[in-house]
Amino acid sequence: MKARVPQGMGGGPQNMNQMIRQAQKMQEEMETFQSEFEAREFKATVGGGAVEITMNGKREVLGIKIEPEVVDPEDVEMLEDLVASAVNEVLTQIETESNAGMNKITGGMSMPGMF
Repeated sequence: MKARVPQGMGGGPQNMNQMIRQAQKMQEEMETFQSEFEAREFKATVGGGAVEITMNGKREVLGIKIEPEVVDPEDVEMLEDLVASAVNEVLTQIETESNAGMNKITGGMSMPGMF
């Protein structure tokens, strides 16, 4: 009696070559996504527009805008909180969009170590 391999399992060299091509295509798509993503700009504004932070996909701060009316020497702590809040907000945006883009490419497959 011969053992039957379920369809889609095994398949020999042809199936292996197809899997390698798919993996190479996924790697190319991931590299393209990463380079385009790193060049994108992300902004977050807090305090009703009082503080705006701009970062790129590499998580580098490109700019900080602070409205003059929130610069109060008597309340530096509030300005510090607004800046920290804006930075955290833009980092959350970057992380969310990065994960969404990678999930689109990988079909939700976990890829440990990828940005």
